[in-house]
Amino acid sequence: MKIAFLFPGQGSQFVGMGKDIVDIYPQAKQVFEEAREALGFDLERLCFEGPEKELGLTINTQPAILATSVAIWRVLQQAGIQPDFVAGHSLGEYSALVASQVLSFEDAIKLVRARAQFMQEAVAEGSGAMAAVLGLSEEKIVNLLHSLHIEDQVFIANLNCPGQIVIAGKKEPVEQFQAQAQDIGARCILLDVSVPSHCPLMNSAGKRLEERLCSVQINQPQIPLINNVDAKILTEQREVLPSLVRQISTVLRWEESMRILIKEGVELFVEVGPGKVLSNLLRRIDRQAKSLSAGDRAGLQQVLSLLC
Repeated sequence: MKIAFLFPGQGSQFVGMGKDIVDIYPQAKQVFEEAREALGFDLERLCFEGPEKELGLTINTQPAILATSVAIWRVLQQAGIQPDFVAGHSLGEYSALVASQVLSFEDAIKLVRARAQFMQEAVAEGSGAMAAVLGLSEEKIVNLLHSLHIEDQVFIANLNCPGQIVIAGKKEPVEQFQAQAQDIGARCILLDVSVPSHCPLMNSAGKRLEERLCSVQINQPQIPLINNVDAKILTEQREVLPSLVRQISTVLRWEESMRILIKEGVELFVEVGPGKVLSNLLRRIDRQAKSLSAGDRAGLQQVLSLLC
């Protein structure tokens, strides 16, 4: 049976994530100890106790989700469960790169902390926005952007699943799009994020990230990885750095990525990290696809029971 591990991105965080797993698995606890050494502060306490507002800051959220996901992956790895493919949603791509042994955990957690800082500094606080558009096709969204003459200020950011597309850009034009979309019968929900990811407003962040990536050891993938920007299977070391640089300012092709994995014969998708966002998206992409979430102790033990 072919298995894919899916790693969640920003928005899946919650206070207490990973605690019930860390409490009983020493290898998961070790990940947070490594995170403390790498970052110089107690990430475990922030994840388990909050406060929620501080955990929700991009510069904290990104390393927190990475650490939680890697902690759960370490339990699966040490149980001998090896996926055939890995993929991660936005930030989750860094967790997937750790699982594929492309990046060390220490390098990855430092990178995502820096990535979050670069993203936050690329756009003044409060000047950017993202919104989930429900009920409009990609073509209709593009046409509406053109009709409003804001196609150079608002961009398609995430192609998540049928009927759900995320846009990103400058705040006022995003709100203008939201009002017009609702007038024609679509739902458009502003997202609680502090930066407009996966759009050209992040170009300067991408350049800074590239400089940082050039100083990091990038290894040959040991497990094929589906990248976000091309929905392509990466198997070569040289493909990783440019893919990560482009990812920060380019549309995320999640639906297409999942369809490739299904075409490759994946029979079980395991969400490795907090929440069930990716499992829910997968159901909307293909109702026949089987998925499990290992985001809490009960879900993790279900996966272990099935695959060990």
